[in-house]
Amino acid sequence: MSKLGNIGARLHRGEIGYDFVGKRFIWYGLSILITITAILGLSVRGLNMGIEFEGGAVFTIDKTSVSVSQAEKYAEEAAGHDAIVQKLGKDGLRIQISSIDTVKADTVSKQLASDLGVPENQITGELVGPSWGDQVANKAWQGLVIFMILVVIYLAIAFEWRMALAALVALIHDITITVGIYALVGFEVTPGTVIGLLTILGYSLYDTVVVFDSLKEQTKDITKQTRWTYSEIADRSINGTLVRSINTTVVALLPVAGLLFIGGGVLGAGMLNDISLSLFVGLAAGAYSSIFIATPLVADLKEREPQMKALKKRILAKRAQQGDAPEPQVRDEQPYDDEDDDAAPAVVGPRTQPASRNRGRGRPSGKRR
Repeated sequence: MSKLGNIGARLHRGEIGYDFVGKRFIWYGLSILITITAILGLSVRGLNMGIEFEGGAVFTIDKTSVSVSQAEKYAEEAAGHDAIVQKLGKDGLRIQISSIDTVKADTVSKQLASDLGVPENQITGELVGPSWGDQVANKAWQGLVIFMILVVIYLAIAFEWRMALAALVALIHDITITVGIYALVGFEVTPGTVIGLLTILGYSLYDTVVVFDSLKEQTKDITKQTRWTYSEIADRSINGTLVRSINTTVVALLPVAGLLFIGGGVLGAGMLNDISLSLFVGLAAGAYSSIFIATPLVADLKEREPQMKALKKRILAKRAQQGDAPEPQVRDEQPYDDEDDDAAPAVVGPRTQPASRNRGRGRPSGKRR
């Protein structure tokens, strides 16, 4: 078995682990810092909305020897507006100019044909009205709101309202970071970007639900035992699914990274950036929020319940009385079997066998025939 596989198996069995919930305020602070940076970027720089949202014209030239920078200069001189020029294939160009009408688009097309040295019939123009862009934006917001509502309803029914609230906070966290990075980087926002945002929400929710399902299973009849608090069981749930979450995220990120860095960067296929950046940032943020935000937030909310407070008080009092140092607990079929009720909670470190269990287990003095 590989080293990573061995670590994953030991995490799943509860033999080792990391105190995610205990260090939750570190993750909360880090997320707040990243979110504030994203909001500042959004407020200062704003989003670079594509013509699908603002209206304008797109001119496509199949073959020309003019460079991207030179074509951008020609387009801005002809239109009097900022232009976005992207390389298409080996010799093609895509020129996008916002806020021009049909009459202006015809004039710009003729001027571009003259400047680029190509026949006018080899320039394909497409005009997008601002009203259509408003409809696209409204539909995108409606889809996002409906998605959020359905997610909260489903999680509240399948699990409980605290988990639904934590998942909603994690989803908003992922969207805010992704949109903020779009503002900071300056990538164009297109319908492809919206599709990417909706896609990452599904991935983020998947990882969150996996952890929640494990947490729900392990906290059945939690008040009938005095071994572990809710936060400690939440830690076991995260550690038990940690390697799985990392593996699925890495496998999902690899092809997206190919689109973003190779397709969009090396090959110059700029249109791939619209969806690949949102997917790349969103998948990474979703994996982070599922582990470091959603489950610790559930533990925070749950520990406020009177029953959980009373349980924690009993557990701490029992540990203080027995003087037990925290030890990991191997996961078994009956996690709340009180036959060994004096077992200590699960934390990082190797499991040791209590000395009391080893008494009277020495070798027989006589030779066995």
